[in-house]
Amino acid sequence: MADAKPLAVVLASGGVDSCVATAWARQRYRLAMLHVNYGQRTEAKELECFNRLVAHFADDESLIVDASYLGRIGGSSLTDPALVVPEDDVPGSIPSTYVPFRNANLLAIAAAWAETIGAQAVVVGAVEQDAPGYPDCRPSFYEAANRLIDLGTRPDTHITLETPLIRMTKAEVVRLGAELGAPFALTWSCYRSEAAPCRHCASCRRREEAFREAGLTDPLVENP
Repeated sequence: MADAKPLAVVLASGGVDSCVATAWARQRYRLAMLHVNYGQRTEAKELECFNRLVAHFADDESLIVDASYLGRIGGSSLTDPALVVPEDDVPGSIPSTYVPFRNANLLAIAAAWAETIGAQAVVVGAVEQDAPGYPDCRPSFYEAANRLIDLGTRPDTHITLETPLIRMTKAEVVRLGAELGAPFALTWSCYRSEAAPCRHCASCRRREEAFREAGLTDPLVENP
C-alpha cells in the first residue's frame, strides 16, 4: 500500500537543526530533501552530510541546487575568505556570518520546487536562538514568508511553511533529536573546517554547549 502521508520539501543543510527538523518531518510527511550550495566555506562537507542524511532517511526524492551567486555577492564571512569567522556572538549585533537575505533565497527555491512536485509543506529547521542577530531567522520573517508563498503561487497551490524548532533552545533541539533518533553523527556544524570541528567558531561553541546542556555526548567530539 502506498504511503498515504502528504509530501513535504525539507531544506537540509547537513547541520544539527535541519537534521532534527527532517526527523520531525519524517513522522508526518514523505520527504523531498533539498540542499543548496551557496559558496560557503564548508560547502563540500555540508553536501557530503546532506547526501548521508538522504541515505539515512530514505526520502522520496532529493534535489541539490547551486546558488553560488550568493557567494559572489559576498558580504559574509561564510562566503568571503577575507573576512574573519567570529568565535563569539556579540549580543545586539549581527554576526559577520550572516549571509545577506540568504534564507529568503533558499525559501524561494524550496517553494518553487514544492509547487512543482505538489508538496503541501516546506519544513525548515530554523532556530532563532542558534542564529543570534540574523534578521532572516526571526519568527516574524517566516510568518511573512508563509504569506508570500501563499500570494506567489497558483490559487490551487496550498503550501505551508513550517518551522517546528524556531522557538526552541539549542539544547532542546538536541534533546528532541535524541528522542527522534536523529543521526547526529552524520551532521556538521563547523564554520571553518571540513576535516574536524575547530571547536572555536561560534557555531562549534553553540553546538558543544547544547550537547552539554542536554546531557548528551556529541558523536563528532571525542573529548567534550
